[in-house]
Amino acid sequence: MAKIRRVCHLLLRFLAFAATLSAVVVMATSHERASFFTVSVEAKYTNAPAFKYFVIVYSVVTVYGFLVLFLPAQSLLWRLVVALDLVFTMLLVSSFSAAVAIAQVGKKGNSYAAWLPICDSVPKYCDRVTGALIAGFVAVIIYIILLLHSVHTVIDPLLLRKN
Repeated sequence: MAKIRRVCHLLLRFLAFAATLSAVVVMATSHERASFFTVSVEAKYTNAPAFKYFVIVYSVVTVYGFLVLFLPAQSLLWRLVVALDLVFTMLLVSSFSAAVAIAQVGKKGNSYAAWLPICDSVPKYCDRVTGALIAGFVAVIIYIILLLHSVHTVIDPLLLRKN
């Protein structure tokens, strides 16, 4: 039973790593150039601070997820992993939320601030950003599941221990 639980845990960790890595790669490679008569506009993720924040946070979490894959099952560092899972889950949620807000403005615009939507002009860019956000959302869900599993696995035995 413990071996099956460990394999499932490693599978979830690997899926989280794959989701964060794919979100970073897709967002970092999203760019498109559009021309309007004589004016040329280039859309890329570095134009929006929220997208830069997304790429930085997801890159850090990708490295963390890769390192945790090689942590031995009996290591005492798993208690630290619970705390780091919590911190990184909160960072993932905050960067995802910021990126979704900016993507929504890019797609729909804001009539009150006179911001026009850009997705009609650069549809490939918007499609890639949407793909990165979908992968980011999957990563957030997996990290929430991992956090709940880690809390249950590491902290629950401490609470049930009889003195």
